[in-house]
Amino acid sequence: MTGRVHAWRRLPALAALPRCRRWTLGVSGTRAAPRRRRMDYQDAVCTLNTLQTNASALEQVRRERGHPEVQLQAMFGFLKRAGLTVEELDHLNIIHVTGTKGKGSTCAFTEQILRSYGFRTGFYSSPHLVQVRERIRVDGHPIGRDLFAKYFWEVYGRLDQTKDTHGGTMPAYFRFLTILAFHVFLQEKVDVAVIEVGLGGAYDCTNIIRKPWVCGISSLGIDHTSILGDTLEKIAWQKGGIFKPGVPAFTVKQQEAPMTVLQERAKDIGCPLSVCPELDQYQSSVSGPVRLGLAGLHQRSNASLALQLAHCWLQRRCSAAEAAVASAEGSGGLCAAPAFEPSPRMLRGLAETEWQGRNQCLTRSSITYFLDGAHTTRSMQACVSWFSEAAAQREASATGSVVRVLLFNATGERDCVAMLKLLLPCHFDFAVFCPNITETIAACNADQQNFNVSVENMLTRCLDNQRSWRVLHGQEEEPAAELLIGSGGLPLVAERRSATLVFPCILSALQWITQGRDSVLSDPSKHVAPVKASVAAKGALLQEAANIHVLITGSLHLVGGALKHLEPSLAS
Repeated sequence: MTGRVHAWRRLPALAALPRCRRWTLGVSGTRAAPRRRRMDYQDAVCTLNTLQTNASALEQVRRERGHPEVQLQAMFGFLKRAGLTVEELDHLNIIHVTGTKGKGSTCAFTEQILRSYGFRTGFYSSPHLVQVRERIRVDGHPIGRDLFAKYFWEVYGRLDQTKDTHGGTMPAYFRFLTILAFHVFLQEKVDVAVIEVGLGGAYDCTNIIRKPWVCGISSLGIDHTSILGDTLEKIAWQKGGIFKPGVPAFTVKQQEAPMTVLQERAKDIGCPLSVCPELDQYQSSVSGPVRLGLAGLHQRSNASLALQLAHCWLQRRCSAAEAAVASAEGSGGLCAAPAFEPSPRMLRGLAETEWQGRNQCLTRSSITYFLDGAHTTRSMQACVSWFSEAAAQREASATGSVVRVLLFNATGERDCVAMLKLLLPCHFDFAVFCPNITETIAACNADQQNFNVSVENMLTRCLDNQRSWRVLHGQEEEPAAELLIGSGGLPLVAERRSATLVFPCILSALQWITQGRDSVLSDPSKHVAPVKASVAAKGALLQEAANIHVLITGSLHLVGGALKHLEPSLAS
């Protein structure tokens, strides 16, 4: 295995790529900031990428697990160096949301509801799909490239100018973006800032927030175990760390053990914690059942949480029931949140919510792409349920044969075998694996560069996933699965005598799957090295099919890379 993968690193074609193109491949290593700064968006993103030390930062957290508060304390210093104070953050009227599954969707619902009331909203989320500025939204839209560059250089300049007196330290990638988001929201004078926790809660860098208006916890599950702990109880303790004294908090229904931990955390902190009702308990005399803009049954609990968060925030903002909120201050424990009647604006907000890369369908002629960034076993269960229903509905009305294709990748410490096992009932005709590399021959795309994982490691992971898929299907392992290397080019695919393939990038995988049927992917400017005839022949079933259904899942980064090609406007 190692010898085959090392072929990547020995290829002259890879070594000869221009610097920006090598970055697109995600080659690891330290990068120096550009010497000549144009101070534009592209230069800002390239400079931001010099702070991309997430992998090493996580390792530092592991080493300092006994004193993780040190990491959070460092954030206060960076905030001050950037010219901001925690007191200023109090004026952002923050809604703080954590969870394992659904926290991003909950934030999207909440932001859309409040925007439907005419409030100027700020929304900070992670990760981004195509462009980093997606993480910082004002009034529902990613801030413009020029605005991102303007605010970026303001914050970066202050931190850079003070680093020599602080041991040369600069905040890591996510910490910097968190500070930048706070700066943007303050400068843009938003009425409310919806802040999604990055990792955990108690020691996440967003938890420098002192006085949020309301907090929320979405569904809990097992993820990031090396940082948050390996049980739901330990994870619940971390998530409950965003509770603040006297600040109302809401949670969706959890399993008994983690719910007990959340209740104890709330009591210890002095936070009034309420459990959200089921969505069908909300009654509307205006338009019947509540309609959601996001597909999937699992979105119903996210929508209920969003209704409670928005309702609580509106109570305080509009002062109509501020006394009721104030009366809860200083109390702690657990109670049931009431199922009130949502206003027409609330219902409109839920129905109009969009959140790309989550239960998303794109149709191009005879090809339907199903995109979902599920990356834990629980979220994959929800993805399989959604895909099975959505694909079956389309297949019932389709004319002619349908071929199902899985495009999969997963990163970090995720249990890939468990997720792949959950996908078996979907009965895919092909399983295609590729790393989260948008393209191997491309113009510099700084927004999707990742310096934390080497190409070798990414490809090894894909080959391991391919092997796991074959084993789950009861197929015998075949030795010596060589990388097929076109003349003078990069490795193209790991060839096996089965319906599984590994491609070196997202674009080459999508082009092979669609067999020239998607005109967007057939753009001459999207060039990849030619596939060998033996690999092309594997696509005969795809060529003969009347319809192709492609599920893209396992990683939000994979989904984002796919959307970059499928929706070119997102990259402009």
